Amino acid sequence: MVAIALDPVDGPTYDAHVVRWDPERYRAFAEERARPFLDLTSRLDGLTPSRIVDLGCGTGELTATLADRWPDADVLGIDSSPDMLAATGPLAAEHPRLAFQEQAIEGWEPDPDVDLVVSNAALQWVPTHRELMRGWLTRLRPGATIAVQVPGNEDSASQVLVRELAAEPRWADALAGAGSAILRVGTMRDYVDVFLDGGHRVEAWETTYQHVLPGEDAVLGWLSGTRLRPYLAALGARADEFVEELRPRLRAAYPTVSGATLFPFRRLFVVGTARP
Repeated sequence: MVAIALDPVDGPTYDAHVVRWDPERYRAFAEERARPFLDLTSRLDGLTPSRIVDLGCGTGELTATLADRWPDADVLGIDSSPDMLAATGPLAAEHPRLAFQEQAIEGWEPDPDVDLVVSNAALQWVPTHRELMRGWLTRLRPGATIAVQVPGNEDSASQVLVRELAAEPRWADALAGAGSAILRVGTMRDYVDVFLDGGHRVEAWETTYQHVLPGEDAVLGWLSGTRLRPYLAALGARADEFVEELRPRLRAAYPTVSGATLFPFRRLFVVGTARP
């Protein structure tokens, strides 16, 4: 059985800058969370970047793979969570050209010599992320690349069940605004047009991963590392009650068979190159 504990957060804003993140809980499905990053960066063959920025780097293990792949490049991981960044010290010590910085994505602007920007499952937390991408493209050097992955699973049973429960009278007042922490992502066309509107080159695709997760309540465990955190932080001492109401609904939607749960997860990928 999954037990969830969160530090309560004061204030009406429930977003990536306010919610406390738990590196160990996030790592519970590290292999599954890594696959989209590796699929995204597999499309970067042929590049020889000199300065790389990973926006929303989390605990940094995936950022370090960029430093391994391009050992002559300066690699900077940016994240707004001090809890996540606290785990990055050993990685920076092992890679002399790898560094990490606490900063909100909204406040970041590319230096003129940045030639690769990567963001994996982070921009969905930023309400204006497509507008930001348009601005980055005007500042990046010609030929620089932006590679982005965002979850596209807002219509999945797991997301719908969380929203439906949060909207019920018992929870609605306490959770007003909590669901806006992750805004609905755009369509694939929305992301492609960010690049096409400026005459930039772009490649786009989507993948629905069929994650086979061990044990009962696996989907609840997955959500507790990301999607549920704004809701449970907003509830404080009532968080466990919310989880216990959500648990049977998720079990019914994602039954455990032969000791495993099948969890489909759709993701959108876009790799674009700034106009020469």
